[in-house]
Amino acid sequence: MSDGGNGDFEFERRFFVRELPPELLAEPSPAFIVQSYYLAEQGYALRLRVQASDAVVPLDAMDDDLAVLDELADRVDFCALTVKSPMNEGTRYEAEREIDVAVGLQMIRLGGARVVKNRYSIWLGSDGWVVDVFGGANRPLVIAECERGGPVTDLTIPAFCVTEVTDDRRFANDALSGTPYSGWAAQFEAELAAEGPRFLQGLGHNHFARDDAPGGA
Repeated sequence: MSDGGNGDFEFERRFFVRELPPELLAEPSPAFIVQSYYLAEQGYALRLRVQASDAVVPLDAMDDDLAVLDELADRVDFCALTVKSPMNEGTRYEAEREIDVAVGLQMIRLGGARVVKNRYSIWLGSDGWVVDVFGGANRPLVIAECERGGPVTDLTIPAFCVTEVTDDRRFANDALSGTPYSGWAAQFEAELAAEGPRFLQGLGHNHFARDDAPGGA
């Protein structure tokens, strides 16, 4: 959730990643995350998230995410209930409230459509980035996200970002909970091959951290 004097709004840009950047493998404080969606419709979402810090889980073990969560229950150190609105060019309403971990764990066990992932966090220049490596039915999806306290403008886009998916509803976590990436990965790769990468052009100037990248507007 953003905390930059803009109330209950988050500002982010999201990118499709084909390979996990090697520097992230040395990240000292990764986290294992399970998100359960009790509403995910037309961009609106009601989400419950539990997180275990310093607990990267092998991707092949995530197929039974509830079993993994039970094993890590005593290491879960954060739980929050969040209401989200649809995304509009990198801006989304998000109201979050932290709740008791024991209550959150039981609610996730009882219902909702789940998304499971390992999350890595790094600083690149002056921006903090998170890279989500999805397991379960969304494997092998990898998404990188830059979030700020205000609109994410004049962004330096790292070389590992293949194409921007900020405004592609299919890649929203709430959408992935109901229509996992594994079911349409081949279609997306075909689209990417035919149309090439794309990046939002209305958020200042896109700076690319590689020589052969397309220019921004």
